[in-house]
Amino acid sequence: MRTMHPIGFGVLTLALALALTGCGDKQKPEAKPTAQVAATVNGDEITVHQLNHELSKLGNLDPEQSKQAAAKVLNSMVDQQLLVQKAIADKLDADPQVLQAIEASRRQILAQALIQRMTLGQAKPDDAELADYYAQHPELFAERRIYRLQEINVQVTPENVEMVKGQLQETKNLGDFINWLKAQNIPARAVQSTKTAEQLPLELLPRLHQLKDGQAMTFASPNGLNILVVASSETHPMTPEQARPTIERFLDNAKKRGAAEAELKRLKETAKIDYLGEYAAAKPVASPAEATLNASPDAGAGETGAANDPK
Repeated sequence: MRTMHPIGFGVLTLALALALTGCGDKQKPEAKPTAQVAATVNGDEITVHQLNHELSKLGNLDPEQSKQAAAKVLNSMVDQQLLVQKAIADKLDADPQVLQAIEASRRQILAQALIQRMTLGQAKPDDAELADYYAQHPELFAERRIYRLQEINVQVTPENVEMVKGQLQETKNLGDFINWLKAQNIPARAVQSTKTAEQLPLELLPRLHQLKDGQAMTFASPNGLNILVVASSETHPMTPEQARPTIERFLDNAKKRGAAEAELKRLKETAKIDYLGEYAAAKPVASPAEATLNASPDAGAGETGAANDPK
């Protein structure tokens, strides 16, 4: 019998990946004790171990919460298995795009598993490390703010980018600047959002923290110029104790990145890597370790604009 697969990797492609690992064995496995099986779907088993694996992703739950969550998660797994069975019946497991997605996911899972194993026993940060990180990042903790932001993405060209920046410096309020863009037939799109300091890219936050309400900053984006205006903000500081879990997570991720980069450096020193054909001159644009760890996106470089009253 086939077994059920983790739902955390997608409803279809990764479920297929794990489903296919057992398809080559035509011998019928020995029946498992009923206590190890949570449900069956057209004969395919969803085991208690698989259910517990999914429940572990929800964190610490009290007994009543765990019981309620188990029922919901199990129903989701049943739904997923029905989709998997239908996908296999429709021969999606032989679709080249599906197979490519399965292989890409397999590589990501294995790379992440190696990093987790390498850093499993790493020491937790001590009180001195926590206090030092807290002191060095007031924008995240002691002076933490909640920002109401207005972002304008302007489609600039090499010929008009400096003119747009200059107009932003001279304009007294955001409305006048948008009207000027319209008059110049320069396409632009404006959006508003409210974000806490920790929800913003870490590369961007220190610069944004220096701005007063009504001030703007600019940074480049592909084929455009992003203008970020602090429409208003409120200070909501975190005490060292409140910040402790966040700092521990930041430092833990930093150690994982360091360990992964060190291991990659060691592996590259002994590996034979060849770039072939049109890719012979290819150079990595980002650290594979950072990609594996889902590092924060690069906010890009830019200049701080003059004060702009968004009202």
